[in-house]
Amino acid sequence: MARVAAPVAAWALTRAGLLLLVLQVVTLPGPDVTSDVEVIYRGWYEVLRGGTFPVDDVSWQYPPGAALPVLSPGLLPFLGYAHAFFALACAADAVVLALLLRAGGGAGRSRAGAWFWVAGVPLLGPTAYARYDVMVTAVAVAALLAAVRRPAVAGALAGFGAMLKVWPVLLLLGAARGRATRLSWGAAAGTAAGMALLAAVALPGAFDFVTAQRDRGTEVESLGALVFHVARHHGWDGTVELHYGSMEFLGPGVGLVSDLALGLSALAMGWLVLWRLRAREFTATTGCEAAFAGTLLFTTTSRVISPQYLIWLVGLAAVCLTLRAARMALPAGLVLVATGVTLAEFPVWFGEVVGSTGSGVALLALRNGLLVAATVVACRRLWRSTVTAPGRAGDVDGGSGMPRQRGRGPRTAPADSDMLTW
Repeated sequence: MARVAAPVAAWALTRAGLLLLVLQVVTLPGPDVTSDVEVIYRGWYEVLRGGTFPVDDVSWQYPPGAALPVLSPGLLPFLGYAHAFFALACAADAVVLALLLRAGGGAGRSRAGAWFWVAGVPLLGPTAYARYDVMVTAVAVAALLAAVRRPAVAGALAGFGAMLKVWPVLLLLGAARGRATRLSWGAAAGTAAGMALLAAVALPGAFDFVTAQRDRGTEVESLGALVFHVARHHGWDGTVELHYGSMEFLGPGVGLVSDLALGLSALAMGWLVLWRLRAREFTATTGCEAAFAGTLLFTTTSRVISPQYLIWLVGLAAVCLTLRAARMALPAGLVLVATGVTLAEFPVWFGEVVGSTGSGVALLALRNGLLVAATVVACRRLWRSTVTAPGRAGDVDGGSGMPRQRGRGPRTAPADSDMLTW
């Protein structure tokens, strides 16, 4: 009981602090991150209630399932829209903690994942509750934890999550070949198709989001943006403007850098396909490790790295840490540090980042450098543990009680120490 009480108490204390921030009882320097809930989300809420998606708003760039979290504060009308949204975000946060605590008990399991979640979310500050990403992450965590024993349930949750914000489709990467893949991928496709059909019938404009980001620039917090932050000190004559709902660089060379970012994302997808084809062994840790590595790849190569994306990574890393056999402790630690640095660059010193000052560029370079390092380490460990040196710990995977799923090809030597330690 004490092992559960301690993280719950820590969660309650830190989340009380988060609620004080989003309710503006306590404020941080920089822009008010909660205004998006009261202004943008509430505006979408009114449009959706009117019977259509916000097709005339270029900042609506989400799949049709995103209407559900935007409309959800209507379940608590007595609180007002913003307060109800924060309450539901906190409830989703609590659900993730409960799932991680339950998953962390038993042989081969650890409550390190629950502690990681307790620490990681408040490191992002008020942004954690001022965006709907914590709700999507709750669905993703539930899907990954169900994957080993209930692949169809995991697939349905992944499909549902993908209709909320696309990225949960990456949860399917590590499904074991054969029956688990058929069940999870089939359930995901069926769930997503059903939701898409329902949305298309219920409200016009359900799929306008597909082309909504066609003319985006390079967001000021992305990896590619570092090129222009430095270039501004050497005569580059572009600008930073509010564009498609975020602060972006616009001007000479931006299109090229944006295209390169898309090219890197395509290469990331190619690497993941190659990994999937080459992987020799799927264990109970492979699903969460592949989801974590894949999401890191697409986060770091994106034209946009919004602060709330760190919530996805914290949740996926926490699932990895519930399994003692997982090899993601180092990249998880790097993500945790990157989350704290993200709070410093947004909102605290966001003006410095937008202005490309020395301190702003240094903060951004540190955060993005940590994410790149986490991506490289996570992908390397995933490859080595499943392709070049899959473990030989016996026929039953560490702590899961499930048989190892082997692919074709010869068995190789056991994992070396780099795969087992930080």
